[in-house]
Amino acid sequence: MLTRPFGTLGWPVSAVGMGTWNIGGQWGHVSDLQAVDTIRTGFDHGITLFDAAESYGIPHGRSEELLGQALTGIRHQVTLVTKIGNWGKRSGDAVPKTSTDLIRLCAHACLFRLRTDWLDVLLCHEGDIENPDLYVETFRILKQQGLIRACGISTDSLDVLKRFNRDGDCDVIQLRYSLLDRRAEQELLPYCSAHGIAVMIRGPLAQGMLSGQYHAGSVFAEDDAVRAAWNPGGTGHNRFLERADQVAGLSLEVAPGVEMVEAALRFSFSHPTLPVTIPGAKTPAQAIQNANAGQRELTPDERSRFLNALV
Repeated sequence: MLTRPFGTLGWPVSAVGMGTWNIGGQWGHVSDLQAVDTIRTGFDHGITLFDAAESYGIPHGRSEELLGQALTGIRHQVTLVTKIGNWGKRSGDAVPKTSTDLIRLCAHACLFRLRTDWLDVLLCHEGDIENPDLYVETFRILKQQGLIRACGISTDSLDVLKRFNRDGDCDVIQLRYSLLDRRAEQELLPYCSAHGIAVMIRGPLAQGMLSGQYHAGSVFAEDDAVRAAWNPGGTGHNRFLERADQVAGLSLEVAPGVEMVEAALRFSFSHPTLPVTIPGAKTPAQAIQNANAGQRELTPDERSRFLNALV
């Protein structure tokens, strides 16, 4: 597994981390035993950065609970990231973020579910927030108390990032980037590079599209909280068809399955900003496959061929 410094924080982290959204049941059922086994298998194969959020899982927080269970005994050997800002929104009972106390309340709940005394990184999960000052103020307090080591935001908006980083408070950003979505190259990634902000890549496989296993006629289970919208009549169906066409072109250069997944993951962390990519995994086999992708970056020739195949 390749490692790289985490922005100006300088922490050595694995090039491939693990996102835990999909172990909590929102992408289809995953047993507790399988979820814990998946996380530990990832660690055993070199993954040292794990990402969660207070809202991930059914019920809310389930992914954090499972991650905390899995990291028992190895917590000090990993970099642990979680996000706050969406607790209860899915059920219409959102915790208001109207004071530092309420934001601290959410942070302490994350610590409890993750079975840890500290968080390496705590992120604001409100990617379109107009005024992040309360988060910034609260994160400063939590740093002073030794409860978090670093902070940042998950967003795809340069304006939001600049507001959060107005006084240099953003250590880490989590943003969307993949072979199918390169918008971050235009402004976000250059800004992060100029300001030494550590970059975490979410969606490197475009919700599984870059596995090559889906095609225009694919139908998705209704309990799949993300991909069910790709079905005919769903809000994401037209976009799905566009992406399926792009992936069909990519498959002429790289075989669907393991080879395509490795290519997509390597693309996501081969950017000059030295990002960490955080694909999800629902099985130990997927965790091993993702970890294996972290053995090397793409060559310039591979990168050019894959991008040209998408046009």
